Amino acid sequence: MRKLYEKNELRFAIAWIVVYCVLQSLANPLNKAIGIGYAASAAFCILQTVVLFTFIRKNGLQQRYGLCRPSVPAGRFLYYVPLLILASGNLWNGVAVNYAPAETACRIVCMLCVGFLEEVIFRGLLFTAIAKNNIRSAVVISSVTFGIGHLINLFNGSGMDLVSNLCQIVFAIAVGFLLVTIFDRGGSLLPCIIVHAAINTLGTFANDADLTTEMHLLHLAVLIVITAAYTLILTRTLPKNQQEHTKDGF
Repeated sequence: MRKLYEKNELRFAIAWIVVYCVLQSLANPLNKAIGIGYAASAAFCILQTVVLFTFIRKNGLQQRYGLCRPSVPAGRFLYYVPLLILASGNLWNGVAVNYAPAETACRIVCMLCVGFLEEVIFRGLLFTAIAKNNIRSAVVISSVTFGIGHLINLFNGSGMDLVSNLCQIVFAIAVGFLLVTIFDRGGSLLPCIIVHAAINTLGTFANDADLTTEMHLLHLAVLIVITAAYTLILTRTLPKNQQEHTKDGF
């Protein structure tokens, strides 16, 4: 793994994206075989989280990939209040216990790890690798790739329908632009990891039973407006390139 990173940082990022997607696809049939939803998914996510975090820490790459405190005061980020609003979005229609205790626990563990993995892979590894040459391209590619990557939910046996998946992709792209802006301007992935994990985890307790398609689309539209507005505010009020996108040595 270290040799691949030293040889080509972008290929290293792409390799992690492929491994992550493949393992998540393999997990769904294993979950059914085990009989506990998200059991294999959680196990794979824990393994990947441990491996990736250990690699970053062992090689002193915490600062490079944002596993550090923000370099910009929280006040400049409006104390991250819009992120709190986004994180609560899944609970706007109420709270429900949707799964058995074992599956609920597995889902929570999996979603917490996904928050770390997807932020470090897409915002940390991929964005940083491309930003060495072109930050604008890095912002677009990392955000769109992150969103389109959710297409895998149509084919991996998750049971998600086309409309729900398209909504998920649109929202993920919008959130991708916001979170990469926070990382680029503040130099830290910690706020991104926390809100990403919160959005996913609270989705476990979302009460969607009475939501019509129209209500779901309206809910999504409100979240996207909040996301876009916050992104615009940050790009207009914060200085560019708080983080240096130069390769650190081992």
